Amino acid sequence: MLYNSMKKLFLTLILVFCSLALPFAFAENTPVLKAGVSLERQVPASLMGTWRVAAVLKDTDSPQNFKNMSVDIWNLSRTNDVITLSNPFTGASASINVSYVNKNTIKFTKVGDYDNQRLTDSVEITINGNSFTGKNYLKLVTYSGADNSVQSEKTALYVLKGEKISGSDVLGK
Repeated sequence: MLYNSMKKLFLTLILVFCSLALPFAFAENTPVLKAGVSLERQVPASLMGTWRVAAVLKDTDSPQNFKNMSVDIWNLSRTNDVITLSNPFTGASASINVSYVNKNTIKFTKVGDYDNQRLTDSVEITINGNSFTGKNYLKLVTYSGADNSVQSEKTALYVLKGEKISGSDVLGK
């Protein structure tokens, strides 16, 4: 009788141990829910507002397709976790995808589709008060209208300088 009781206790302990250890043995195949703060929420508020942005071409594989210099207006706004970059002169507007934030340095990308072309802007800027400096890497891909295959890829690298012309910092808030 004592032997049967010991046997049952031992088997129960083994079952309890296995039921506790089994989830850990297969944990590598179980998806993990990750929580955290969206990168868009980490972007400093000083980025929001209207900026005068000067761009100077540093490098390109297609000088005939990219301007040597340009001056543009960027209006950056945030609604919840969505940051939008728009240009009041051209009417262009796109949501940006933030890939990196470290204090006042931000990396983001915006993609625009135009006819059979896709323009990808990858921007890295560092904000210093009411100004920023940075780089803008452009990639212009042209697709065939017949089968959507890639016909050409052109790239350019611009050095950026931005000056805030409206927004809370300019107003001293």
